[in-house]
Amino acid sequence: MNNYDTNSDRRQIHTISETNTFLTKMYALMGGAVLISALAAYLTMTVFRSAVMNMPVAMMWLILFVPFGLSMGISFKADRSPVASLVMLTILSAIYGFEFALIAGFYTGTQITTAFVSAAAVFIAMALFGTFTKRDLSNWNSYLSAALLGFVVAWVVNMFLRSPAVTYVFSFIGVILFTGLVASDANRMKAIYSNYGDQVSTNGLAVLGALQLYLDFINIFMFLLEIFGGSGNSRN
Repeated sequence: MNNYDTNSDRRQIHTISETNTFLTKMYALMGGAVLISALAAYLTMTVFRSAVMNMPVAMMWLILFVPFGLSMGISFKADRSPVASLVMLTILSAIYGFEFALIAGFYTGTQITTAFVSAAAVFIAMALFGTFTKRDLSNWNSYLSAALLGFVVAWVVNMFLRSPAVTYVFSFIGVILFTGLVASDANRMKAIYSNYGDQVSTNGLAVLGALQLYLDFINIFMFLLEIFGGSGNSRN
């Protein structure tokens, strides 16, 4: 579903009103995923706190890797099974909320709030830019994807080196990369719907777009959390 030519010269098959309806649905799904994560994190830290504390380590590791499978499942099934993809997105959001709750213990409430508000502001600004700009940002995605691949490799290497200074610098790079990806993904999903919306499931495309934007947002949030947490004087 991602192998579409988003060349702006192609004749658009949808009206502005139809495109806006699609975008509203996509952003609503993305916002719903964020709310599910927030609710799951809250419940993990309160209602299910004792159960989580007694959870086997093997189970935690399993839960940590499940989102990768769910993301791939949504990418492959969004067009053929929108309902199943939406269910997977809901489960993925809940699992990430659980993981956020585990990470939150290392940061103060102020740091978490500042990172979330900052991430939301950056996301909204870049999503609006990507959605309403008249420019074709398809080249952005190619460059950013290549840069992201190199970034991930370097990040994995640093996991073994365990250099706090490098991790801190990487956090800034991560914010820049995913900030660009927000605009690029928003622009690309709009172009795909405008040019190919009659060939794919609109609901499935909305779920796929919501997944990509949700992942962009949480990565910005996590990297900003590392920045604000690293620059703070204390952690819980």
